[in-house]
Amino acid sequence: MSSSSAPVRLAVLLQLAWPIVLSRSTQAVMGFFDALMTAPLGQSALAAATTGAINVLALVILPTGVVFMVQSFAAQLSGAGDLAGARRYGWYGLILSGAAGLLVLVGLPLVGPVLGLLDYEPEVEALMTVYLVIRLTSLGAMMGMEAIGNWFGGHGNTHQQMVASVLAMVVDISLNWVLIYGLLGFPAMGVAGAALGSSIASFVGLAYLVVVFLRRSGLPQPARPPAPGDRRLRWAEMVRMVRFGVPNGLNWFLEFAALVLFINVVMADLGTAALAAFMVVLNINSVSFMPAFGLSSAGAILVGQAIGAGRLDQVPGIVRVTAVTAAVWQCTVGLLYLLFPAAVMAWFAPPGEDGGALLAIGTTLLAISAAWQLFDALAITVGEALRAAGDTAWCLYARILLAWFMFAPASLVVVFVLGGGHVPAILCVVGYIALLAMMLVWRFRSGKWREIDLTGAREQAQILV
Repeated sequence: MSSSSAPVRLAVLLQLAWPIVLSRSTQAVMGFFDALMTAPLGQSALAAATTGAINVLALVILPTGVVFMVQSFAAQLSGAGDLAGARRYGWYGLILSGAAGLLVLVGLPLVGPVLGLLDYEPEVEALMTVYLVIRLTSLGAMMGMEAIGNWFGGHGNTHQQMVASVLAMVVDISLNWVLIYGLLGFPAMGVAGAALGSSIASFVGLAYLVVVFLRRSGLPQPARPPAPGDRRLRWAEMVRMVRFGVPNGLNWFLEFAALVLFINVVMADLGTAALAAFMVVLNINSVSFMPAFGLSSAGAILVGQAIGAGRLDQVPGIVRVTAVTAAVWQCTVGLLYLLFPAAVMAWFAPPGEDGGALLAIGTTLLAISAAWQLFDALAITVGEALRAAGDTAWCLYARILLAWFMFAPASLVVVFVLGGGHVPAILCVVGYIALLAMMLVWRFRSGKWREIDLTGAREQAQILV
């Protein structure tokens, strides 16, 4: 990459990224305020709300990973100039989101029995059951926001998802304030209020995006009007999106399932104080991580558009600039965690003896989390670039190997066999992220992503020839 091209690419990346950064940060801020507002209710309420939110994400992450591929298809098709084809994938994302939302409603009666199989204290289990039942009613809305927001992003319009996310954040925080504590004449709902506020906010954000999508606002106009047949949905295309999307969804789900196992089995066995402290550290890192995720998503859009336009040689330069920018951010955050962990954790410590235990454990865990910041930046940047190219199957195999054959067994052995505490447990997290980053970088440098035909354009060209 020449020195003259680097500033241009960085400027384009940042222009595309800042709305995504804000959008992704709002999601983390919502989790942050759920934790902050439930903390005064006590250690059990804090553990139930934060762990419940993680469990919701574990359930939604697989179908969301599937519809997330809407961005990859939209980016490559818009890069190739096929805007009508790209629009069809927006509809596929909405169809799949609606189907998943209906399916999860059928499974709501299973929430309580499943939680009863895990080693939660009775009060935490009861509060978390209520949280999950309410929050899961909006699973389809959460997926739909991702599908249409990423569809706009694939076209280079990242502002629409930002507007929807900010709108959802404002609604969520406002309703949390009212519903958790029982203000303005509403009853105090506690943890249930946090779940209800977040669910309503998801539907509000989806409603905004659907209206804009139907109005066809904020997108470039095609050079020629699409033929009538271009607007008809095609079963083969939706199957193709599912074919690439399922590995991406499983990729996210199985990695996250390993984390959920770690939380619900390993950390839960170490006691409520250790569990609550780890969940607070996870939420804090989520806030700081979302700008890096936004940068990597912007880089993935540019990668997809470059591939769609046939400019594959530009992709390594895009990934390099994205990775360096994300790494600078993450390393800065890591330094703050290393220098001021107690000051940050003090925000979440409830009064009394419980708060002292949470603060002591959380301060140590937050400082250790500084060790994974650089690796996290590399893993998300390169992983998103591979997803944009359609290299979802290999990423799935890599995460299965690392998450389920290394990270999960290592953490179980450290705690249950060797009798380790919260420090060696979180060091297992650091090791997993470091190994994942190295494997993804190796895969990208191999160049195998150049051979993948995500949209089927090469297949169609060969048929026509």
